[in-house]
Amino acid sequence: MPYSVKDRAGPIRGSTTIEELMTRFPEGEAIDLMARLAWPCAHCSGRKDEPLSLAAKRHGNPAGAVVEAFRALTSGGPNERQIMAATDKTVDRPSIDAAWLRHAR
Repeated sequence: MPYSVKDRAGPIRGSTTIEELMTRFPEGEAIDLMARLAWPCAHCSGRKDEPLSLAAKRHGNPAGAVVEAFRALTSGGPNERQIMAATDKTVDRPSIDAAWLRHAR
């Protein structure tokens, strides 16, 4: 039995690019998940060379949960718990003032 693109590509990591995900899932599973995460770039393929973890942070999603949700695509997922965790935008980000104070010392 020949290996599919999904099998040859290796594990999905935070450094996996959006373009790699789109290639790995040619039936649109990755694009559908991006849409469920409310990423507008899922429709226009913006920033295809962007790593998955950076895309998650840019859109305000928790990077670890997003990577877990995309990993689940290889086994028929993600389930609703994984999607809810990946769409959680309530994680407080440090303020700009806090970042400046941390580096001003």
